[in-house]
Amino acid sequence: MRKLVYYVGVTLDGRIAGPGGEYDFFPAGDEQQTAAYFSWTNSLYPETVPTAHRAAVGLTDAPNRRFDTVVMGLGTYRPALDAGITSPYAHLRQYVVSSTLEPDTDPAVTVVPGDPLALVRELKRQEGTGLDIWLCGGGKLAGALLPEIDELVVKHYPVVAGAGIPAFDGAFNPTVFHVAERTAFSNGVTLTHLTRRS
Repeated sequence: MRKLVYYVGVTLDGRIAGPGGEYDFFPAGDEQQTAAYFSWTNSLYPETVPTAHRAAVGLTDAPNRRFDTVVMGLGTYRPALDAGITSPYAHLRQYVVSSTLEPDTDPAVTVVPGDPLALVRELKRQEGTGLDIWLCGGGKLAGALLPEIDELVVKHYPVVAGAGIPAFDGAFNPTVFHVAERTAFSNGVTLTHLTRRS
């Protein structure tokens, strides 16, 4: 069965964005450190680079390595919409969980107004490429989908936001994950891969 993987960047205090959805305050380091960091992460997860930016980083024809599907909330989808992009991950099957977004926003994007747990459970059962499902964000959606999250890939940035959108915004539900691997980068970012403890 396919896995749901929450691949996300967070601050030291567990925020994935500022109070207004800001994410431009995440430090990346100097030019050389940034290039090395993004080269490494893009080689592992090339499909997480938005379609509009893939050519600039040499991923135009790169095959999907880990994911063939992306699930996101409206807050995560909104920056693309504001930029006039209605299909930000055209190289993936795209699902936006929202009760307010028009269902015909883009033919390549499936708007899901209802239960995200039912959606993910159905996606997990589907046969296909053998690739997994990427939970792109946001915090409320991650909180709702916590029972179905199989793995976390967390990029910890060395900054404290103080306020903003939490990585998980839901009911109190302690869930234990096992640290499978951790990689530290010269720009201060650590990438931790965690699996759900059975």
